[in-house]
Amino acid sequence: MRHIIFALIFAFSTSAALAQSAKPLELAPDAPERHIVVPGDTLWGIAAKFLKDPFRWPELWKMNAEQVRNPHRIYPGQVLILDLSGGQPQLKLATLKLSPKVRAEALGEAIPAIPASAIEPFLSQPLVINPGEFDTSPRIVATQEDRVFTGTGDKIYATNNADPKIKRWHVFRPGRPLVDPDSKEVLGIEAVYLGSARPDGEPGDVLPLVLTSVKQEIGRGDYLVPAERPEVMSYVPHAPTQDINGRVMLIYGGVGEGAVNSVVSLSRGKQDGLEVGHVVAIYRAGSAVTNRFEDDKPQTHLLPDERIGLAFVFRVFDRVSYALITSASRPVMEGDRIHKP
Repeated sequence: MRHIIFALIFAFSTSAALAQSAKPLELAPDAPERHIVVPGDTLWGIAAKFLKDPFRWPELWKMNAEQVRNPHRIYPGQVLILDLSGGQPQLKLATLKLSPKVRAEALGEAIPAIPASAIEPFLSQPLVINPGEFDTSPRIVATQEDRVFTGTGDKIYATNNADPKIKRWHVFRPGRPLVDPDSKEVLGIEAVYLGSARPDGEPGDVLPLVLTSVKQEIGRGDYLVPAERPEVMSYVPHAPTQDINGRVMLIYGGVGEGAVNSVVSLSRGKQDGLEVGHVVAIYRAGSAVTNRFEDDKPQTHLLPDERIGLAFVFRVFDRVSYALITSASRPVMEGDRIHKP
């Protein structure tokens, strides 16, 4: 029998973790005494069962900083126990007593941090291209029989600066500029995913490729970028160690408003301290209200910003990140602010 041992009972190793733990953990109103992990569970979903603030999951497990970045896996069939015997609540794995028989148990896949189906297209496809990359990216110079409309199985021909050793390519077209709402600076160019291709022939003056999937029409002038392997979403949800002051730039799959399970792009990235697994709070900026009382002069008051949701960062570029909205009390809109929760 294979044993999975979780060594998660450690003191926090960073001052930021200590500062955060100074505020007592608040359990969810109906936090269960135990939870049996089942297929379809996510780390975020389980965290929300136990905690009022799911991003404080590492504190419930007593994780240190290294364990947050390289978490132990949680598998279907395991039993999580809420221990309230100490001063702070703690989550543990149940210890099962088994009779001394030889058993062979195959481990299933570890549960993901957030629903994979909601973010799968965003994991491997190109999302952001820096303006300077267009000068070096391979481009399509011709299609099979000069076709205007291409489909799966058709050939395309790219400039010979495409590395023939790369076995899988994504085809994209420049889309909207990603503009920081505060500084008005262009942080990158959105990459519109068109399809995928693989090499199909000896490279020469051009590199022959065959289209393996087509999402939109592909033609001359479109660009190629090496296909990345999807990341395994097993990151522990946790708050950033420093404050994040950014904005929601774009909302995908909606009409200007986002809700739970909507994907948004954020105006902050690696350079600003964001990493995969970070949870950010979404705020609606307070509006200015003007009142006149009993013939007094009009008075204008600025209402405070209101926290309206949380988002889990699942893909990070230098200056832009992508996040999944995990909770929202009101519709999330482009321009809403993001901060450390």
